[in-house]
Amino acid sequence: MKQEGHNMDFQASSVYQRVGGRAFFIELVDRFYNLVESDLVLRRLYPEDLEPGKRHLASFLAQYWGGPQDYSQERGHPRLRRRHMEFSIGEPERDSWVTHMKCALDSMQINEEERY
Repeated sequence: MKQEGHNMDFQASSVYQRVGGRAFFIELVDRFYNLVESDLVLRRLYPEDLEPGKRHLASFLAQYWGGPQDYSQERGHPRLRRRHMEFSIGEPERDSWVTHMKCALDSMQINEEERY
């Protein structure tokens, strides 16, 4: 199928398929949120119940990397800037988020070529 930017149609050769599909992204997000839970900088930005956010992030990442369009079907266009506008996100929050996502990714079983 044809790839169009980051909103790609599901394709057999997508990163989504090569890393193991939805299960990979669910595990990645679980590992990420385990780190967020103990981070004093980030945890205050999240609601008490982390489960809805975990589902949304896993669905978004799966879609972004070539999986099914579940995120857009459920939540509409990502509009990431607008969805996060209510939060005070500066460099410390950004850096913590990126560090935790990288740590979560580094802890996953993934081929080096798929990692970057």
